[in-house]
Amino acid sequence: MTGTARIQLLNPRLANQIAAGEVVERPASVIKELLENSLDSGARRIDVEVEQGGVKLLRVRDDGSGISAEDLPLALARHATSKIRDLEDLERVMSLGFRGEALASISSVSRLTLTSRTAEAAEAWQVETEGRDMEARVQPAAHPVGTSVEVRDLFFNTPARRKFLRSEKTEFDHLQEVIKRLALARFDVGFHLRHNGKAVLALHAVGDDAARARRVAAVCGSAFLEQALPIEVERSGLRLWGWVGLPTFSRSQADLQYFYVNGRMVRDKLVAHAVRQAYRDVLFNGRHPTFVLFLDVDPAVVDVNVHPTKHEVRFRDNRMVHDFLYGTLHRALGDVRPEDQLAAPASVTSMTQVSGLAAGEFAGQNEMSLSASVLEQPQTETQPWRGPGPGYQAPRPTPTGSHTAEAQGAYREFFAPLPQAGVASLPESHEDVPPLGYALAQLKGVYILAENAQGMVLVDMHAAHERITYERLKTAMASEGLRGQPLLVPETISLSQREADCAEEHAQWFQMLGFELQRLGPESLAIRQIPSLLKQAEATRLVGDVLADLLEYGTSDRIQAHLNELLATMACHGAVRANRRLTLPEMNGLLRDMEQTERSGQCNHGRPTWTQLGMADLDKLFLRGR
Repeated sequence: MTGTARIQLLNPRLANQIAAGEVVERPASVIKELLENSLDSGARRIDVEVEQGGVKLLRVRDDGSGISAEDLPLALARHATSKIRDLEDLERVMSLGFRGEALASISSVSRLTLTSRTAEAAEAWQVETEGRDMEARVQPAAHPVGTSVEVRDLFFNTPARRKFLRSEKTEFDHLQEVIKRLALARFDVGFHLRHNGKAVLALHAVGDDAARARRVAAVCGSAFLEQALPIEVERSGLRLWGWVGLPTFSRSQADLQYFYVNGRMVRDKLVAHAVRQAYRDVLFNGRHPTFVLFLDVDPAVVDVNVHPTKHEVRFRDNRMVHDFLYGTLHRALGDVRPEDQLAAPASVTSMTQVSGLAAGEFAGQNEMSLSASVLEQPQTETQPWRGPGPGYQAPRPTPTGSHTAEAQGAYREFFAPLPQAGVASLPESHEDVPPLGYALAQLKGVYILAENAQGMVLVDMHAAHERITYERLKTAMASEGLRGQPLLVPETISLSQREADCAEEHAQWFQMLGFELQRLGPESLAIRQIPSLLKQAEATRLVGDVLADLLEYGTSDRIQAHLNELLATMACHGAVRANRRLTLPEMNGLLRDMEQTERSGQCNHGRPTWTQLGMADLDKLFLRGR
């Protein structure tokens, strides 16, 4: 800066164009501001007409309360608003727009015409302005009660900004996404969109829960609604409702995530972190969850005025909001069982109020609803995962697919000594079939083939057992740590000196995990005890992998934060391996455990553990009924 430069006031046109840089990025930014004004005016129907992706023309017409003739010139002035009077109003703002700068900014970079009529006025009035002179011209016009805003030739006077616009299709896609976001926020308002003279969207106002679900399906796709859980939870002045997608219905991009605070669409870091934690061990690596969620809070405890585009918010009590969101979603996903996934598509007609654990009211993130009794299996000769023994032959499925009396007897005999494991006895009626049905055979030592009421079920036995073991490890760890199983013959493991030092440094952690390690030399350890739940795991490989995790996560504070990853590593070792032959009762035991276990639809890495092929799916494969 030279010493001769003088400080001076910017002229109004330039000041508004600079402000437009914050508010008006592309046609989608304009439509957002105009639609929010329409919604704030009490509109019940909004019609949007677009040409050339919004660059040539954007016209928004609503049936709201309108603007009086004397207020029309003020509507295009900066920082002129009907929504804020004093600081107290700003602290409890509920309107979508409130700064009073949107129309001024838009008019500074376009040719804008605003026509409006109030219910008390005998005629409508129109105000026009162009970016060059910013002088408003007011004149009478013909218009019903409500407001129309017409924006032509966006960025006509700022060619540098216009160069940064993308293709017509890209700009229209952004614009359409904005309309969809607002359509999800306001079910009571009808939205209609035309592009280049063609109807694109026709979303009518809806009032009941079933109609809301239909709008969600229209905006997000019917596949989302079929794979989503309806949620409605209220606690401590916070209310969360909406739909969350099952972990198996994930996306490669975060493009189906809608979160609203008091009806305002936000993309908040705190919200994103809470959702990510809730999906932490059920989502496949690199995938993104799907959700349409609404958080209602007291406006006084949330600040929406922290970003020019109002996409971010700040909560007065971040920790409470985070824990409420995490707890609610974590519990909702954990409560999903196979019978829920086999039920009809998600319906909001029966959104139930929940409380207690279901409402996220728990202290630690490791707390599970599984009974601790499942961790204390009786030491009997009949165990769920015993080896097949010599001379094993795979069981033959019966031709009819139903279980013979012999198979039923074996099933009852197998589960008789395990009443505390939560396994139901075999139903007397064949029609009362469990959700995952009954095992018929094992395929290539990897998959279990079962038959249920809907048709055929395929189960990845390793992935399913891995999840069951993982949830039991988390339950045990949260309650009292993992119990150890002494080895009859201690095993020696050779390591690097760094790994041996790490094991010695974190001896207390290994003790909590159920291990007992003894340092034998600079590069060797003796394994004297391993977790009892993993007594069939290969001890040396298990200790080596846990040590690798400990070295990666560093200090014990970080280990605590990543404890679930450690348990997942251990569960993988404890799960039944591929190519392991299981007996028919063992396979049925796994199916029953899956029906009782939280998050059993996905393994620890987020991969699905089972899939259903209904009779209609099978008929399609063989062209039956055509």
